[in-house]
Amino acid sequence: MTYKIVIANEKGGVAKTTTTISLGGALAETSKRVAVVDLDAQANLTLALGLKPSEVKRSIARVVLHSDSPADVVRQTAVNGLDLIPSNSEMGLAERFLPVRQNYQSVLRNALQGWDEHDYIIFDCPPALGAVTMNALTAADMLIIPTQAEYFSVYALKNMMAAIREAREENNPSLTYKVLVTMLDKRNRTHKTLIQQLGATFRYGLFETSIEMDTKLRESSIAGVPITSYSSRSRSADQYRELTQEILEYVEKVRQREAVH
Repeated sequence: MTYKIVIANEKGGVAKTTTTISLGGALAETSKRVAVVDLDAQANLTLALGLKPSEVKRSIARVVLHSDSPADVVRQTAVNGLDLIPSNSEMGLAERFLPVRQNYQSVLRNALQGWDEHDYIIFDCPPALGAVTMNALTAADMLIIPTQAEYFSVYALKNMMAAIREAREENNPSLTYKVLVTMLDKRNRTHKTLIQQLGATFRYGLFETSIEMDTKLRESSIAGVPITSYSSRSRSADQYRELTQEILEYVEKVRQREAVH
């Protein structure tokens, strides 16, 4: 059964897309079949995997706006085991037109029912808590919230908590979440203090793994492949592998509990 992860934060510049592609690559390394889905009209994930959005004719917009099957728009990437459902400018219409549909927050979840070709699907969301992100939260098993160890990023988590409550109350009571600290500078005192505060606030809702700043991550996006392929022995690649192991262990525990019940 496919496990669905959404990467979201209404604040931009917190490494959502980087985390999507890096986690996807690290999961694919473990022989999992992974699809990453670009839900952002800016299409940064699509670009980061080597496609020009202007040349994409069939994007995720076909699924959420025109009821196409995901199987009709998914593409293979250069990475074995990693597929992409790309985005283009048509996704910009989704925020306007999705809310006029009945049960609009469940459109994406309904579209994915029966599409079980992958072990994991990872959604990269736009930096907003609109109709598209709420669709992803309704479809997902887990939300990962990347956040910088900076005051304004941490403050923005309040709105994410409200969105989680709404998704749970409206459509998805089993949605879980974890906070991921990104762009960390371990020498920075403020970063250290904020990580301690996050740990005290979220406890088990905070990943043990943090992602440090690394120029290799930016370079990998330009190269059009995940960090695990671009610079396999880099610090960032190893940190995303550690994050992947945390997720795999968590999912295994969840499935064992479900099997008992």
